[in-house]
Amino acid sequence: MISNKEQNIRVEDYLNDKLQTSADFENLDTLLEIVKNQQTILKEQLLEAQSNLEEASKASKAHAANLQQQVGNFNKQQSDIDRRLLIVTRSETSDDAVRKIDASMEKLKRLDIATDYVDLLLKVDRLSVETRRNFRVSPQGALQPYIQLQHLATAIRRAQPAAEDAAPHLIDHVEKTATTLWKQMKGAFASEFEETLIKIKWPNKDVNLAGKLKEEWNTGVKRLLELQEPELKARDDKDAGYAGVEESLVLLPLEVMVKPLELRFRYHFDGERPTNRPDKPEYFLSHVINLLNTYNEFFNMYLQPILCSHFKGSNLALNPIYIDSTAALITALLPMTRNKVFALLPQLIKQPQLLSHLIHELMSFDTSLKDEWDYDGGCGVDAWKGLTWEVLVKKDWFSQWLQVERTFALSRYENIIESSESFEIDYDSVDPGMTKPTKAAMRVNDLLETVTDRYRPLVSFKQKLHFLIDIQIAIFDEFHNRLNSSLERYLTVASSVARTIQGVTKEEQAQIEGLSGLERLCRVYGSAEYLEKKMRDWSDDVFFLELWDELQFRARQNGGSGKNLAGDKTVEDVAGRTSSAVGSEEDTGALFDETAGAYRRLRIRGEGIIQDKLIHEIRDSLRSYYRINPWSSLSSESSNSSSLAITSELDSTVQLLSTYLSFLSKVLSTAPLRRVVRQLALSMQTSLWDNVLMKHNFSAFGVEQLTRDLSAIWETMDHYLGQDQGILGMKKLHEASVLLRLPMNSYAEDAEGSSENDHARLRIREVEKRLFRDNESAREVLEELGLDVLTESEARNVLEKRIELGN
Repeated sequence: MISNKEQNIRVEDYLNDKLQTSADFENLDTLLEIVKNQQTILKEQLLEAQSNLEEASKASKAHAANLQQQVGNFNKQQSDIDRRLLIVTRSETSDDAVRKIDASMEKLKRLDIATDYVDLLLKVDRLSVETRRNFRVSPQGALQPYIQLQHLATAIRRAQPAAEDAAPHLIDHVEKTATTLWKQMKGAFASEFEETLIKIKWPNKDVNLAGKLKEEWNTGVKRLLELQEPELKARDDKDAGYAGVEESLVLLPLEVMVKPLELRFRYHFDGERPTNRPDKPEYFLSHVINLLNTYNEFFNMYLQPILCSHFKGSNLALNPIYIDSTAALITALLPMTRNKVFALLPQLIKQPQLLSHLIHELMSFDTSLKDEWDYDGGCGVDAWKGLTWEVLVKKDWFSQWLQVERTFALSRYENIIESSESFEIDYDSVDPGMTKPTKAAMRVNDLLETVTDRYRPLVSFKQKLHFLIDIQIAIFDEFHNRLNSSLERYLTVASSVARTIQGVTKEEQAQIEGLSGLERLCRVYGSAEYLEKKMRDWSDDVFFLELWDELQFRARQNGGSGKNLAGDKTVEDVAGRTSSAVGSEEDTGALFDETAGAYRRLRIRGEGIIQDKLIHEIRDSLRSYYRINPWSSLSSESSNSSSLAITSELDSTVQLLSTYLSFLSKVLSTAPLRRVVRQLALSMQTSLWDNVLMKHNFSAFGVEQLTRDLSAIWETMDHYLGQDQGILGMKKLHEASVLLRLPMNSYAEDAEGSSENDHARLRIREVEKRLFRDNESAREVLEELGLDVLTESEARNVLEKRIELGN
C-alpha cells in the first residue's frame, strides 16, 4: 500500500506538471475528466485481475486434488503388484520378486532368438536342398532358390553392425552354404558353356553362331549372368564394403571365354618361348591390345545385346564394365596381364633399366586403354588408375622406380656437363634474334622434358610431386650452381686481390680476357635466360597447372595442421622448393617460381658483369685518346667532319667496340643487347665528357674532328643495334657537339654539311648571349635548338670550350 505522504507527493508532482501557468487553469475541467476516465479504466482492470485470480486458484486446487487422487491410486496398484509378485515368485520382498521376473523374461527372450536362429537355419537348409534338387532336374530352375539364398546372406551381413556382430557363426554358415552352391552351379554352367564354345569353334577366326548354336550360346551367357547377378549387386553396393577395395569383377561368360586366350597367352609369355623376354614387356602388352582388336567386333555384335537386355532397369546398367561389351572384355583380359606383370617384377629388382622400361610400357598400356578404348574400370568419376598404379602403390614399387629414374637422370646430366662441347654456344637451336643458349642448357632442358614425359601419366599427386622436386628441380638447382660457380670463378680471376690470394694460372687469365671472357659470360647469361623462359612456359602447361592447383588445394586443406604433403615433405619444404605462394589464399604463383627466380637473378647478375667488362675494356682502350690534344689547333683545310678521318688513337677503340658488338649481336636478343650497349654508351659519354670535352678547348677544326670521332662510335653502335641507337645512348654528348658546331655566321657555307635540324640558322654568338643572359632565356634557346638533355649550366660550360668565343 502507498502511504498518504507518498500519495500526496505524487499528487503534488502531477499538479505541478499539469498546472504550470495561469492559462493551464482554463483546462482544469478537461484535466479532471481525463483523470476520471483513467480511474474508471483502472477499476475495470482491477476487477478483471481479481476474477482471473479466483479462477486460477480454483483450477490449482482442483489439479492438486486430482494429483492426490492419482497418487493414492498408484500406491494401491503398486501394493497390489508387490503382493502378486510375492505370491508368484514366493519371495519375501518385492526387490527379489523383480529380479526373478527379469531373469524369466531374459530366458524368454533368448528362447525367441534361438527359435528365430533355428528358423533361419531351416530356411537356409530348405533353400539349399531346393537348389540341389532343382539343379538335378533343371539347372535353370535352381537359380531362383539360389538367388534367394544369396539375398538372405547379404541381408544377414548388413544387419551385423546393428547387432554388434552377434551371430558370426550364422553368417559363416550361410555364406559357406551359398559359396558351395555357387561353385557347383558355376562349374556346371561353365562346363555346359565350354561345350557350346567348342561347337562354335571359339576362339578361332571362323566362329559359327548360326541357328541353334546362337540360341544355345545366348542361353549359356544368360545363365551365367543370372548366377553372378547377386555377387555383382553386392560389389556394386557401397554399403557392402566392396567398392574400391578389390579388382573389378569379370563377367562369368567372359571369364569362360577368355580361358583359351589365357592359355595361349601363357604359352607365349610364361614358358621358354623367345617371346617371353623380361626386357621386352611390350611383347605381351601389345598382344593384349591385339586380342582386343581381334575379338572386340564379335563381342559388340553378339554379347552387347544380351548385356543391354539383361541389365536393363538395374543399377548395374550404370557400370560400363557390365553393360558395355568392350569394357567387359578388357576387364576379363586384365587379370592375366596383371599376373604376368606381378610375376615379372621380382626378376627386375637388380635390373633397374628393365624396371624403368617396364613401368614406361605399363603407362603407355594404361594410356592406350583409357584414351583409345575409353576404359574406366567401372570407377566412374574417380577414373581407373591403371596397372601402373597397382604396381607403384599397391605393390609399393614407387620408391625403387623413383630411385632408378633419379639415378638415370643425374647420370645423363653428368654426361651432359662433362661433354667437351656442352658449353659451346648453340647458334642454330633458336630463332634468329633470340638469345643463344649453350648446348648444355638445351640438353638439360631436353632431359627434363623427357623426365616430365616419364611421370606425366601418373595418377598419384604425391608421386608427381616427388618427381618434380627430387628430379626436375634438383637438376635445375645443380645446373644453376654450375652456372653460378662459373660466374664466381670469373670474378675471382678478374679480381687482382683474389688472383693474389688464390693464385691464377696464365690459361685461366687468358680465358677471361677479350672476346673469350665475353663469350664465357654470354654462355652463363644465355643458359640462364633460356631455362628461365622454359620454366615460365612449363608453368603455363596444362599438366603443371593442374599439379599446381592440386598442390594449392592440399596445402590450404592442411592449414596449420603440420601434416606432410607427400611422404616426408611438409608444406614449408615444398614451398621452399617450388613457390612461396604455396598454401596462400592469393591466386598467384606457379610450380617453378623459386627456381625460375634463381635463374632470373643469375641472368641479371650475368648481364651486369657483361656490362662491367665492356665498360672496363672500352675505357682502358680510350686512355691513349684522352692523352692527345689536337682540339685547339687551326687548320686551313675544310672543317667539314664528313671529310675527316677519325683520330688514330680512337681507331683501336672503334675496332674493339665493333668486335664486341658483332659478337653480342649474334648471341643476345635485341632487348638485352640494347640494355648492355646503353649502359656502355652512358659510361663512354661520362668518360668522354670528363676527359675530353671538359678538359680541352676546341677550335672549329677541333670541334669537327671530335664530331667525326663521335660519329664513328655512333655509326658502329647503329650498325649492330639499329638507326640512331648510338646517339640515343650518348644524347648529352651529341647535344654538346651540336652546340659546339654552331656556325660563327648565320648561313655559313662551311656549316652546310654539318647542320642538323636547321641548327645553323642560329649563330653561336647569338646563342652565347641568350644562354648567359638568364636561365629563362637559356631554356628558350636550348628548346629552340632542340636540345632537351643539356641543362643550362652544362650548355654554358660547353660553349666556354670554343676558342673563338674567348671569355
